[in-house]
Amino acid sequence: MDAVNLWPLLGIGVVMLGFLLKFNPVLVVLVAGIVTGLAALMPMREILVQLGQGFLKTRTLPVILLLPLAVIGLAERHGLKQQAQNFIRNLKGATVGRLLTVYLAAREITAALGLTSLGGHPQMVRPLLSPMAEALAEQRWPSIPERLREKVKAMSAATDNIGLFFGEDIFVAFGAIVLMHTFLRESGVETNPLHIALWGIPTALCAFAIHAYRLQRMDQTLRRLQAVQLAAVSTTQPVERA
Repeated sequence: MDAVNLWPLLGIGVVMLGFLLKFNPVLVVLVAGIVTGLAALMPMREILVQLGQGFLKTRTLPVILLLPLAVIGLAERHGLKQQAQNFIRNLKGATVGRLLTVYLAAREITAALGLTSLGGHPQMVRPLLSPMAEALAEQRWPSIPERLREKVKAMSAATDNIGLFFGEDIFVAFGAIVLMHTFLRESGVETNPLHIALWGIPTALCAFAIHAYRLQRMDQTLRRLQAVQLAAVSTTQPVERA
């Protein structure tokens, strides 16, 4: 049996060390690639060729990533956040928990269909979801403390993460499902990728129920703390004498 060369894994250590020391990410990845190639006994010429080919294949990636961010930033500058807050305030019966529960369901369903790019922190949570949740919290509690305001923002981001993480496990062409199918087949276990995806449904439903319960508890916490604050304010007000 041939021995496996594990020295190329040094590149992972270089990446971890570079990010830990907060060096330039591009420089860290470049050094990690060179270290990995040298550890794999590749000629320096071949290492440079591979690095050049990788650059040519991904040179349009920054444009793809930055262009939507520029559009979202321009929309925010022209009042996207304010319009979202005004819209959500006009919905009767809306609360932070209910809003995030609806988004959680939509995020899981779209991710299960493979539409993972419809949500996300930069394009959905920061410009739309989080401001709408904040507006609902302020509508119920105008003087909401900064600590609870940050909790509402964090719960908005967590809702997007949970919906995506457990929803995409149902999509049959998801990379993790393909990886599990390939690994099991190489180990002599014949499986159907569709069956693996379908078994992700119970987990997604449980994740939805658990997080929806957490969101409901957050609504109850906001109402309780608001009532405590209002009671404290009413008791500290001076009583008018006749």
